[in-house]
Amino acid sequence: MAKVVREELIRRLANGQFISGQVLAKELGVSRTAISKHIKILTEMGLDIFSVQGKGYKLSSPIQLLNQAIICKQLKVLGLTNIVEVHSLIDSTNSYLMRRLPNNVCHGQVCVSEFQSMGRGRRGKQWISPFGSHLYLSMYWRLEQGLSAAMGISLVVGIAVSDVLKQDYGVDVQLKWPNDIYVNGLKLAGILVELEGQSIGPGNCVIGLGLNIAMPVESGKQIDQPWTDIEQQLGRKIDRNELASKLIANIGKRLEQHNQYGLAPMLDDWQRQDYFIDKSVLLITGEKQTRGICRGINGSGALLLEVDGKQQPIYGGEVSLRGV
Repeated sequence: MAKVVREELIRRLANGQFISGQVLAKELGVSRTAISKHIKILTEMGLDIFSVQGKGYKLSSPIQLLNQAIICKQLKVLGLTNIVEVHSLIDSTNSYLMRRLPNNVCHGQVCVSEFQSMGRGRRGKQWISPFGSHLYLSMYWRLEQGLSAAMGISLVVGIAVSDVLKQDYGVDVQLKWPNDIYVNGLKLAGILVELEGQSIGPGNCVIGLGLNIAMPVESGKQIDQPWTDIEQQLGRKIDRNELASKLIANIGKRLEQHNQYGLAPMLDDWQRQDYFIDKSVLLITGEKQTRGICRGINGSGALLLEVDGKQQPIYGGEVSLRGV
């Protein structure tokens, strides 16, 4: 019941007009006090809501809500038929699809949400997910060739996101191995790849993307590294439904390319945008730290780290790469 009330409050607040708490309480069959508590929770989720006595509640500015019908219509124009689910409130888009494995999800199926209560990044880190501000998107991809076919997938998705941001929005990004997207040294997006299956036979892959679009001030204070968002870079609002459909289409296109030809045809695309290429870096694996020079990636998606004049491939896992 609480989720239903909050979703209805969000729907009515979205246009930026005042809504009466008393009227809402009557129409939704709850107390005036309950409405007040739900409004408080929505503000904690990142919505900037204020109240005026005699008028009611109002968002500081209107928000564009994600719309399943619009996203699917735009995909259809591109000749695509991905199943797309749009949620207002969810724990995590990745967790949602992982729970549906293996029989309740279709190849290429997508889950997007306005808010994640338990958004996750790599290495168990929390992904700050304020309501209606960014894009939280996960896609299911079946690995017919087994889990080994997942090698380099986070890099492929990074290239796919870069394609869209550069070609359609004029935002030049840098790619940081193995899963981050930067603009001018500031983090713009992160990618989380999760796998399920046996060593033999087809496997399952869920790919999550968290992309900053319009960071609320208070949410930005919770992030422990320099960040940016798309609207800061462009100086204007963007259509999140349009962006979502373009990303779904291009991620699928790049994953199909990877499925057929591997990572090799995309190496040049990565190297041109490699944030650390030919720079001194610090590789952190647990308590161990290794200094070296980043020499790009190989055809398997491994980082090529030069240490004392010799290159060694570093594969993914619980590793972190930082500039020196």
